[in-house]
Amino acid sequence: MILLAGLFLLLTAFKADKSLPTIYMIGDSTMANKVLDGGNPERGWGQMLPGCLSEEIRVDNHAVNGRSSKSFIDEGRWDTVLALLQPGDYLFIQFGHNDEKADPKRHTDANGGSFDANLRRFVTEARSKGAIPVLFNSIVRRNFGSADAQAVAEAVMQDDIRRGVNPDAKREAQAEAEPEKGDKLIDTHGAYLDSPRNVAQELNVPFVDMNKLTHDLVEGMGPEASKQLFMWVPAGKVAAMPKGREDNTHLNIFGARRVASLTIDAIAREVPALAPYVRHYDYVVAKDGSGDFFTVQEAIDAVPDFRKHHRTTIRVRKGEYDEKVVIPASKINLSLIGDEGAILTHADYAKKQNLFGEEMGTSGSATCYIYAPDFYVEGLTFRNSAGAVGQAVACFIDADRAFFKQCRFLGFQDTLYTYGKEVRNYFEECYIEGTVDFIFGWSTAVFNRCHIHSLGKGYVTAPSTDQGQRFGYLFYDCQLTAAEGLEGQVYLSRPWRPYAQAVFVRCALGNHIHPAGWHNWNKPDAEKSVFYAEYQSTGQGATTKQRASFSRQLKSLKGMEMETALAGNDGWNPLQQGNALLQIKR
Repeated sequence: MILLAGLFLLLTAFKADKSLPTIYMIGDSTMANKVLDGGNPERGWGQMLPGCLSEEIRVDNHAVNGRSSKSFIDEGRWDTVLALLQPGDYLFIQFGHNDEKADPKRHTDANGGSFDANLRRFVTEARSKGAIPVLFNSIVRRNFGSADAQAVAEAVMQDDIRRGVNPDAKREAQAEAEPEKGDKLIDTHGAYLDSPRNVAQELNVPFVDMNKLTHDLVEGMGPEASKQLFMWVPAGKVAAMPKGREDNTHLNIFGARRVASLTIDAIAREVPALAPYVRHYDYVVAKDGSGDFFTVQEAIDAVPDFRKHHRTTIRVRKGEYDEKVVIPASKINLSLIGDEGAILTHADYAKKQNLFGEEMGTSGSATCYIYAPDFYVEGLTFRNSAGAVGQAVACFIDADRAFFKQCRFLGFQDTLYTYGKEVRNYFEECYIEGTVDFIFGWSTAVFNRCHIHSLGKGYVTAPSTDQGQRFGYLFYDCQLTAAEGLEGQVYLSRPWRPYAQAVFVRCALGNHIHPAGWHNWNKPDAEKSVFYAEYQSTGQGATTKQRASFSRQLKSLKGMEMETALAGNDGWNPLQQGNALLQIKR
């Protein structure tokens, strides 16, 4: 049973370790990853690309600020990437901004010259390694107004200014700048836009016209609104650039996410093999700066209140997010999608003191509070890391129609608190662990094909079902396992309140389950009012000879179907409808 439990954990908590195809990226600062020091809001579109792709493909971004195709080669950076390429990998190539510069260390010639030759080299050498090259031209500079040669030259030169538009600090960047004249963008790249297209056609390489994509985006927003995409930062707002910055070349977080999202769709059209990897989310949370936010709470706070007709989707990328998260009732129709290794964790516990010197209590100890109806979460781990210190909740749920798929709930005592009255929760293929009463509360909750793991002696559930409530806890086809040395030391349930309900249907029970199965919590009167039942239990802990007299062995599941338990008055059926929204008039 222990070996089976370990295998279950391996299969459900983590994806198989296999070699993933990799997208290697080479280019300049508009593509490159940026340092995050001092709250730096600059991002390259390549830095944000992983948030637009599934976990089944990897992104390795080698683009570097200030590099041209020539300097990238001369500095040995191309040789490094070439050595990494494997058959089936992809190589995204985007140069141009710095090839235009007069600097002899970077300058190349377009129109069939050295720029084209370098692009051909990248393509042919990548193909020699079995990789698939894709060519891109440069994103647009936000250059509204004059088309004269001097204005274009100044726009090109500004690419290299990293500490504000005025390196001699004659003035600081302003919160309110004079708007540029004209509402049409003026091209600053010239023939350097054509070379990638021409080489792609010549060598039969997929080509993505990022200049057109970004031109349409920026010009469509207009001279003022388009500043939201670029590094326009007022003085005194960001520690990394105290004098501010007025930058029409480099993208900020919002701009890089918009550009990455547009670009990935164009990539999927040009390279259909990549289309299955494409993902779109309203927000991405990432600790490495590849998302809209660094914390889950920031993303939740950004969700519009009472967005009735659409789901708002938030992706949480891999990492441990040590924060106390609250999902308010106004953030309806919210979906959280966790990458493998995305963990929401905190270490509060009932006897810990709050800032007023009072004990937090069980309800105050939770890592995450969920109040919003029609909440959906997939692949996320909820953990209370306080340890074996008494009550310490990982997830507190007071939300109707909450759907948890392939999530993990980690803790010791009181791990999962189904707090809400007259609400329904559905758990599918989840892993829940703990010691004492680690699934407890008032709600109607259905657990379908879940793994319930006891870390110590105690009680799996402690329902507090209200009198007259039709359903409490219903476990279907679940596996119950335990740590070593707990033979016969764990009960399926004890009644927190006198009308507690818990039913286990076709569940595999390990030898840690006490022969009596059920405990009355030293409340003899509760034996008359609880509804504790099993149907076709299997495993070493399923023997019925010594089962508690107040429990039942069901002969039929009529009226006990999962769909029936969850239907309520609105017909909610996540088993068939998934996370589809119900049209409910409030």
